[in-house]
Amino acid sequence: MSNETAQDAATGRIGVLVLGLGNVLLADDGLGPAAVARVERDYRIPPEIRLEDGGTLGLSLLGLIAESDRVILVDAVRADAPPGTLVRLDGTAVMDAARNRLSTHQVGVADLLDAARLIGSYPATVTLLGLVPESIGLGLVRSTAVTASLDKLVEAIVREVGALGYPMVPQSPTQSGAICGLAGRFGM
Repeated sequence: MSNETAQDAATGRIGVLVLGLGNVLLADDGLGPAAVARVERDYRIPPEIRLEDGGTLGLSLLGLIAESDRVILVDAVRADAPPGTLVRLDGTAVMDAARNRLSTHQVGVADLLDAARLIGSYPATVTLLGLVPESIGLGLVRSTAVTASLDKLVEAIVREVGALGYPMVPQSPTQSGAICGLAGRFGM
């Protein structure tokens, strides 16, 4: 899931990286990649935007972060709120969440952001968008609460990218190509 044209040919930079994080084998933890896949399926993506399924890759994502002017992380976020609640964090709150409130891969995300800062390649802005998970146990199906809120998360991603100056236009399933098979079954 990558639109390689997002990298500016002249500068080698990615305008906005939208990075879905989480393990799709751990129920609600896979909501990041699922939301990013829905954005890719349902919207025309401006060439300056790069969508990626970062899964649980941690430090191996450093090159993408270092090449990006702005980053939107999409992930399950633990919070004192009901499951399915939309969460938006930015600034220093993102690093706090990466250390303490993300799910099973939290150390990888914190290390990734720390490494970007250490090499002088921390993006100008990092925003975290996510939903409060109900279950991050082994399972391929997301909880009812998270499934019901996934469209709100997709809309929040589209709004966030639009606020950065890159409007996304909805497209019909025939324009994007129907998503079928396992990806369609699991809401991606």
